[in-house]
This record gives sequence, C-alpha cells and structure tokens, in this order.
Amino acid sequence: MKLALLPWALLLLVTTPGRGPGPTADAQESCSMRCGHLEGPCSCHSTCSGLGTCCSDFRDFCLEILPYSGSLMGGKDFVVQKLKWFSPTDGVICRFKESIQTLGHVDSSGQVHCVSPLLYESGRIPFTVSLDNGRSFPHTGTWLAVHPNKVSTTEKSHLVNETRWQYYGTKDTTGNLSLTWNTSALPTQAVTIELWGYEEIGKPYSEEWTAKWSYLYPLATNIPNSGFFTFTPKPASPNYQEWKVGALRIVDSKSYAGEKDVQALWTNDHALAWHLGNDFREDPVAWARAQCGAWEELEDQLPDFLEELPDCPCTLAQARADSGRFHTDYGCDMEQGSVCTYHPGAVHCVRSVQASPRYGAGQQCCYTADGTQLLTADSSSGSTPDRGHDWGAPPFRTPPRVPGMSHWLYDVLSFYYCCLWAPDCSRYMRRRPSNDCRSYRPPHLASTFGDPHFVTFDGTSFTFNGRGEYVLLEAVLTDLRVQARTQPGVTSNGTQTHGTGLTAVAIQEGNSDVVEVRLADGAGVLEVLLNQEVLSFAEQRWMDLKGMFLSVAAKDKVSVMLASGAGLEVSIQGPFLSVSVLLPEKFLTHTRGLLGTLNNDPTDDFTLRSGQVLPPNSSPRDLFQYGANWAVHNTSSLLTYDSWFLKHNFLYQPKHDPTFEPLFPGEAALSPSQAHEAAELCGDDQFCNFDVAATGSLSTGNATRVAHQQHQRRVESLQPVVSCGWLAPPPNGHKDSIRYLVGSTIRFHCNNGYSLAGAETSTCQADGTWSTPTPECQPGRSYAVLFGIIFGGLAVVATVALAYVLLRRRKGNMHIWGSQP
Repeated sequence: MKLALLPWALLLLVTTPGRGPGPTADAQESCSMRCGHLEGPCSCHSTCSGLGTCCSDFRDFCLEILPYSGSLMGGKDFVVQKLKWFSPTDGVICRFKESIQTLGHVDSSGQVHCVSPLLYESGRIPFTVSLDNGRSFPHTGTWLAVHPNKVSTTEKSHLVNETRWQYYGTKDTTGNLSLTWNTSALPTQAVTIELWGYEEIGKPYSEEWTAKWSYLYPLATNIPNSGFFTFTPKPASPNYQEWKVGALRIVDSKSYAGEKDVQALWTNDHALAWHLGNDFREDPVAWARAQCGAWEELEDQLPDFLEELPDCPCTLAQARADSGRFHTDYGCDMEQGSVCTYHPGAVHCVRSVQASPRYGAGQQCCYTADGTQLLTADSSSGSTPDRGHDWGAPPFRTPPRVPGMSHWLYDVLSFYYCCLWAPDCSRYMRRRPSNDCRSYRPPHLASTFGDPHFVTFDGTSFTFNGRGEYVLLEAVLTDLRVQARTQPGVTSNGTQTHGTGLTAVAIQEGNSDVVEVRLADGAGVLEVLLNQEVLSFAEQRWMDLKGMFLSVAAKDKVSVMLASGAGLEVSIQGPFLSVSVLLPEKFLTHTRGLLGTLNNDPTDDFTLRSGQVLPPNSSPRDLFQYGANWAVHNTSSLLTYDSWFLKHNFLYQPKHDPTFEPLFPGEAALSPSQAHEAAELCGDDQFCNFDVAATGSLSTGNATRVAHQQHQRRVESLQPVVSCGWLAPPPNGHKDSIRYLVGSTIRFHCNNGYSLAGAETSTCQADGTWSTPTPECQPGRSYAVLFGIIFGGLAVVATVALAYVLLRRRKGNMHIWGSQP
C-alpha cells in the first residue's frame, strides 16, 4: 500500500532555521512548552508546516523521532531528529507519561537519543526530554508502544525452536536450548542474558490488583556478543518456581543485574517449562494436572465474564464483514496462510476488537473452510473466549487489561496445563465454552462512493454531487460524527467535471481522537491524519488510539474501529474515496445525516436537520437541496485545513458551494458510441452509467461499479442467519454434523451394543428450534445385538449337537473294540 508520509524535508523549506534547543526565542514566538498550540503569532501545531506559519524553533521543541515505535517491553533506542546538542554539559533525561524516566545520551554527531521504558500498555505514549539533567522538560514528542507480537523480528531475540522451550522437561524433550539475536541491534562487545518473570498480584478485580515484571536471574553474564547462545537448562531454585511465564532479556554487560529501562533485546513471552523444578521434570503430566486443577479452583472463585462478551458471528462471511467489532486473529489468518496451531481444522479466527467493558475479556470465533463455526462443545479446536483480551484494554496497566500478558496468565498458560502438558483438555473447554451465535445480530451497513452515490443503512439509494463538506452521520447515542469533503473530478485534459467525489472523511466518537483519511496530492495515495497530524505507517500498520483502533491493510484500505462497535472503512476507488460505515443494532433510531435514519424504514431516509422528511420519490434536484441541508458547520468541523488551498476553498467559503452546478441523474447525454460502451460495461448499474456520463470516463464508471458490487456483496454477507444452537450427541452415541444453522440436519448414531430410541434426525427450523430433541441410545436392543444373540445361540446348539453325535459314535466304537479277543 502506498501511504503518503509527511516529508519533513519540505518542512524545512517553509520554516526558518531553528534557534537551538534553549528557550532563547521570544516567549510568544517559541514552541517551548507549547507543542500542539495554534494560538499566537506563530504556530506550534503540525498544520503549520503546510501553511508556513511555524514558529522558528518548532522542530527543536516539537520532536520528530526515528524509529517512532517499539515493543511495550522497552529497551528500544531512538533518535530525536532535527535537534542537535553540541554542549552536553548536563545529562539527557527522557520522561514518559510524566512519571517514568530513562537516561538518554548525545552521540558524537550531536544527536539526542532516548531509550523506551518497560511499559504495561500499548498506544501513543507522550514523552518529554530534558537537556539540563531534569531541571526542565521543554521538548515534547510521542512514542508508539506496541504489542510484542507486532514488532519487527529484527527487534527481538529468538528462541530457536520455541516449542522445545515450552515443552522442555516433558516426554522426549531434553538436551540443549539455543537463542539467537541480531548483534547490530545491540551494539556492544559483551552481553548478559537475563530471565524475567511476569505475575499479577493482589486480589483479582480489586484496586490492589497490579501487574509486575520481575528480574529473576541471569542465564549468562559477560559473554561475547556473538548473536548465539546455547545451554542445558537446569531446574531453577524453589524461590523462582512461582513464575511460570516470562521472557529473556539481552543487555549490555555494563548494565547492573536487572537494571530497568536500558537498551535491550527481548524474546517472545513464553511458558517457562525449561526453568521449572524437578517435580515437573519427574512427572510433568501429574504436575500439569495439579496446576490445571488449581486453575479450575481459581476460575470458580472469579466472576463470570462470559455474559458480557459479544456474540460470535454465525458464519465466516459474517465474521469477515463485521469489521467494526471483529478483527483477524493473527494466529489463524486465512489471508496470510498462517497455521491455526491451537485450532486444528479451522482456517480463520477473529477476535473481538474491544475488550468487554467491566472485566476486560475478549471473544474469539473460529471457522472451518465451509464457513461453519467451531465450538468447544464439539472439539478442542473450537473458539475459546478469553478472560484477558490478548490486545489489552484501556487503562491497560490494570489487570487483566495488560496487553498480551494478562491473556497469557489466565488463558494461555492454563491451556498448557490442561491441554498441552496433560491430556485433560475437556477441563479447560468446560470453562472456556464457545458462544454459539444464537443471539448474534449483524451490523447495518451504509456506503458512499463514486460521484458520489449513497446507499443508506435502510437500503435507499440516491446521488448527491454537491461541492463542499457534509455530515454523513451523526448519532447522539455515543456522540458519533462522520464528515466528508467532496471536490469536483478532473478530466484527463485537466478540466473539471460536472460531478464531485469524496476526497476526505473524518470521524470522532465522544472525546476520542479524530482520524481523517484523505486523498493526498498524488493520485491513488491515501493519507491518514490523527488530530490533524499526518501519520506514518512505515513501521506499524495497527495503532491503539484514544477511543478507537486504527488499522491500515493492503490494497489502500484504512479501517477505524470505535469503542461502541461502530466501524469505518475507507479505500480508494478510481479517482475518489469509497466509504463504508458499520453500526451495531443499538444505533437503531439514533442516526441522522446523508447516510439516513437507521430504523429499517427506507421511507424516512431523506430527513432534513429540521426533522422534515422528503418523500422517497423526490426529484434529483430536491435531493440536491436535501444534501446541501447537511453541510458541516465550521464550529463543528472535524476536517483538517493545513494548506492555503483548503483554507480558502473550504474554511473561508460556504460549506456547501451554491455556485457549483452539477450534472443531475437523467440529464446526462452520451454519444451513441459512448452509450454502447457504457451499456457493455455497466449493464443495469445506474450509478456506473451516470458516472460515465458525468465524467466521460469509463474507468471512473468501472470503479463505481466495483464499489457498488462490493457494497452489495457485503450486505449479502451480513444478512441475519438463524441458529438453533448447539445440539448434544446422545450419550453412548454420536452425531454426524456440527452445523447448527437453519436448514441443517443432524443424524444420530449409537455405539455398538446400543439402539436408538427416538428420531434418527433433527433439523434446525426457521423459528430457531430443533425439530426433535436428541434421542437416547439404550443398551441391548440393537439389531446387531439381537442377531448376535440369535446366531450365537444357534452356534451353541449346533456345537452341543455335534458333540453329542461324536460322543455316541465314540461309545459305539468302544463297544466293538471291547468284544474282540
């Protein structure tokens, strides 16, 4: 995907050279302690770069860093760009979240470095820099802390054959273990390798419940930085046995043992089988069973989190289409071809994007190749919910909301105990039952694309090609707002067309961050802004933001997933943006704007701000006035004006351009040859035909046709499906299907020695009930048993008769033999 990055080199062209890092400039013209501010004679907000209004020391105080992201485990060295410091008389201190301090340094070229700290959260972390040993922190920046699984492999050290590490001490798993790393990522002559353990202490779900990483002991000290280490694990001393999950850290040997927040390379978090005691190695199955039992006892004491989880989609198609609430599980992704290690038989799994509101739990839903959901009641491959959401949840640092690690403690480690180290997986599945989707309600979809054309949440289609900025959606329920900018198209010879298309869309919910997706100056390039600042996706394509998650996938598509479960998807289709909005059912009767009134009644979709409703058969010119009525107000605009073109054409002008005269549906005329080409391309797609006429471009019409088809296919994928729920097999028998959707039929069979008492089949009916209950398998009445008794009895009789005949013959022969001399 081509994402436009903000070229800081151009920034230097519109700002005068900096005056150095100290507060030497006039206070009103300096960005010291003012980053993000717009007021004053010069600006300290990133929009100043395009407007040429930056304070002269903007780059000295409002920091750009490289790299800008790293694992939340910390230890990443990053460089402050543009800031040179050639008089380091005092130490450099970097402070994160106003409380966590790490030592920085200045290199030989005068560049300032910081080291990211060990954090217990993901997302954008504000930091400040002091160049006077902590007396003042006037320099401001943002560090992106990410889930350990999302960082580059070059930033980690690697457990060679990680499975061996996590099974070490079990049957047939002994010998040496090895570790590798990229030596250039840790520039030092000698290193120390340390073990760190993770735990969550205090009463669960209380205010005292805290997460804690602890330094345990070294595996090796002061060894050459060769990039390779091998050893034979020995059981740890008893005082370290309480830690059963953790990670290895490689640091410069000059650091003291367990020194925090120094440059380091971490391994993946993993089960510490290799460090467990002799009691584990002597009988790992018995040890694991005891741990599984202890986990069961703990689970029985903890609150039930299952009730507040979102329901799984019933089909794979629904799961992939419901992108506002569910996202691909990276461990089982059909698009990446990943092996579903923990869900054999599945081809794709999704996880709920948002953690549950009270307990921070997560949902998981897995599917077979034919789209059937896998349930734990049928198989250990089934979808398992999580007490700790793998991606964590705000406020993150509080268990069980710590990204990755809470999930490890309550859901993954227990899976090792019950399923991997001991053959007791049914015990795990009983406490992690799949949701069977009977209560799932798919979201409602609305889209806009092309010239632009709208399909509302209730399915009404219309065209509104005004020039300006308009409200696509407002929902008071969560204070959700979606706004868009439209601009005229341009023909191949540079003239403007009589139609417009979306060039920018912005979204905010409540007090969340504001995300804007827009077409950059270059054709076919998306640009994403966070709170009016252009984002770079060179390092990360997933970001945890305030009140939302942001994902940038392949094929020029940006997805925004909001805390309410609403979702926004923006992609490039031809010369314009295509926008889709997904809303859960709770938004029924709570929406207004150009995407209509969501209430399953298409007759009131053309509702003005005043509440007046235009009839469904309104003329194109009346609908043009309806669209104009939903122009954005300057006071509530979410869109960015970071160039003089945008300011002069949209900020300082009416939000709806009254001078722009578009081409209306039904008024377009094509030459016979154009009409023939359009008919061959578009068929009966009215939107495609209109766009060919409005722009004179078949490629534009084709882009509209494709976008319209994508919307229609997604609507089809999101159609409600009736599920009758899981149906149990008969005791002492089995069933031949795991499909529980309407129309599915299940056949029942009994084991040998049992006969079926009841219906042989049951069918899922349209009302969500099974046609017959599960039958019984009763002993001693099967035909096989009956035939066995009959033929067995006959065999016994035949054997007795044969024995009698033989005996009689023998006695007769003896009589004859006895009469001879």
